[in-house]
Amino acid sequence: MIKNRKWRKAAQRVKAGNGRSLKSFRWWQPLNRALFYLPLTNDDDRQAVFAVDVPYWQQLQTDDGKGKAHLYLDGRHHAESKLPAAFPVPGGMIIVEGSVFGLKRCDYVTVEGSMQQLIPDERSAEGRRARLDREHPALSRWIGFLSLIMLIIPIVLAIPQVIEPVSQMPPIAQRFGTFTSPITLPIWLNITLGLCAAAASMERATRLRWNALLDGSS
Repeated sequence: MIKNRKWRKAAQRVKAGNGRSLKSFRWWQPLNRALFYLPLTNDDDRQAVFAVDVPYWQQLQTDDGKGKAHLYLDGRHHAESKLPAAFPVPGGMIIVEGSVFGLKRCDYVTVEGSMQQLIPDERSAEGRRARLDREHPALSRWIGFLSLIMLIIPIVLAIPQVIEPVSQMPPIAQRFGTFTSPITLPIWLNITLGLCAAAASMERATRLRWNALLDGSS
């Protein structure tokens, strides 16, 4: 069933759960926890509810710094895996990928290849963002557009400033010559732009939007 080598390896990392109860999402957790749900109907027509819990603070407790995902079945700890995770479930698998600012994806992929995103907990940052998108779609689009601009502008302004010192390294300078950046911004402004880019990336993560060029490779 798992054709992609990446997800075959991820499925091999899955460990059995310990049966503990799923803790409710607290009001103070939107920035350090993601919680998603997937209701599925078993072969005996009984509905089961899977939940994916990703505590962001566990990034500090794994060797690779990517954190863990925990799978719950009907409120009980069913399995866990380092990220990226691929949890086998009836009819397919649940795929979870993390990034520096949140999650890249949390999807149910069926055996036939169809895909659907899991439902975020209403109290989570992802759930609140999804509710904003449902209730105020125009405002949601404007926020998404503003996040994109806040991400692109710092990148465009940072690139020439990064290239200049790199080009002055002797091996590079001897082969390609040096480059003088047409843009030189004060440190405080570069820091401000960096914070804007981080905020934009966090907003995009609440929508599970991710692009390797804009949001980084991790």
